[in-house]
Amino acid sequence: MSTSNASRWWTLLAVALGTFMLMLDISVASIALPQIHASLHASFAELQWVFDAYALTLAALLVTAGSFADRTGRRRVFLAGLVVFTGSSLACGLATTAVALNVSRGIQGAGAAILFAVGPALLGQAFHGKERATAFGVFGAVTGVAVASGPLIGGGLTSALSWRWIFFLNVPIGIVALFVTVLRVSESRDPRARNVDWAGAITFTVALAALVYALIRGNDVGWTSAELLGMYALSAAMLGAFLLIEARRGDQAMFPLSFFRNPTFIGISAVALVANGAGLPAIFLETNYVENLMHLSAFSAGVRFLPLTLSLFAFGAIAGMLTGRVPFRILMASSCIALGIGLLLTYQAHESSIWTALVPSMVVMGVGMGIFNPTRAALAIGVAEPERAGVASGINETFQQVGIAVGIAAIGAFFQNRVTASLLGAPELRQVAKDTLNEAARGISAGSVDAVAASSGGLRTTMLELGRHAFVVGFHDAMTACAICAFVAAGIAAVLLRTKDLHASALSLVPPEVDEREIAAPAQTALVVD
Repeated sequence: MSTSNASRWWTLLAVALGTFMLMLDISVASIALPQIHASLHASFAELQWVFDAYALTLAALLVTAGSFADRTGRRRVFLAGLVVFTGSSLACGLATTAVALNVSRGIQGAGAAILFAVGPALLGQAFHGKERATAFGVFGAVTGVAVASGPLIGGGLTSALSWRWIFFLNVPIGIVALFVTVLRVSESRDPRARNVDWAGAITFTVALAALVYALIRGNDVGWTSAELLGMYALSAAMLGAFLLIEARRGDQAMFPLSFFRNPTFIGISAVALVANGAGLPAIFLETNYVENLMHLSAFSAGVRFLPLTLSLFAFGAIAGMLTGRVPFRILMASSCIALGIGLLLTYQAHESSIWTALVPSMVVMGVGMGIFNPTRAALAIGVAEPERAGVASGINETFQQVGIAVGIAAIGAFFQNRVTASLLGAPELRQVAKDTLNEAARGISAGSVDAVAASSGGLRTTMLELGRHAFVVGFHDAMTACAICAFVAAGIAAVLLRTKDLHASALSLVPPEVDEREIAAPAQTALVVD
């Protein structure tokens, strides 16, 4: 279907509004966690679910949503995504319990998966030639602005109004996007679209949800408890079933396994998973540190994340200029190394530090994240022929969201474990019952150091000092774990990312000194389908 000149720019507006909301909600909640904790009396595990419920459904439904939209009608499904996302955002803002908030966040993630999957397809249908590059440039810029400005916007709304307004903000934006889509966006379908892989989507979702649940619950119920062993078994069984289903469905699968014959596709998928498993949990914990140990307001904390924001913006632009001039493996490995170094620089922050102790860490982390994002996006598309680039990119985005969900669960559990170990090992607290210290550790992990100390009676001063120390011990150990993940991602990038695996159509992304014949021939065999 042809699209008029005016209509296609309205399409860009609708997609940009939807993308801004869904990307903002990945980062905006971090700054409001202390207020959510206080308002809803949320535990540390429930605070983790504020992120994970959203990331889990976004990861699980991303590829399925795209396939469904291609067959059913992209405009129709995009409208459904806007309704789901806007309605669930309102439900998040109205939530009176942590459970209600996290259920609404899960539904919000489902709406986000639809918007994220269908938006680029609408742009691809509406724009052609040089205008398509402009449209996707705007799409990428909106994504970067939303993620980078999340702490500042979240801090401003939380301090001026309430944490609930970080979700209420989506309602008017969503309503405007709905009207624009209804009135101005044209419908489109793909007559050659794949069948929706519902069996793959269900088994993948259950496998991921069971794993994340087990990681978050581990500290509370015991890592070898019957409940968790059952969750591990369920996750493994569903993952095995998912792989069998995908193998039998061939190119109709949610994750066509033929893609994984390409070492570079495996590499960029693994790097996206591991690096995001390091980066987002680190921001989650840094926000906790800045607001709860330094006692900064939400807005003050958001302002102090500007070094990260500005560094991310600057080096994102630089990476865009370097893409096509510097080999992908160098860009990706360098970005992950910078991220790891930035994470280790958090060791400059201690119990009595002022906020500037984190500035070196934020700047270097911003360098890594800024280089990583545009390079990953370009490479995820470049490893497949044009007609399959959307599926390849969707799979890579899925790995990215899986990394966020599993990373926050695993690193968060490790952080709480280290806080608990520090308290249990303190000689001054030997006379305190173990159950009491475990409960105190859960409160300290959630940021309630002062409240835990205030409830400790005659040990108030001791618990305040040891609680702050335990928080920092857990923070440093968790940052070390994140740094190790970042360095592992750098190693994967250095070993598996190969220019010769790029498809011939991606030659414009390849450094000019590389022989084109080295790329085109292997690319024809790397993605052969049975």
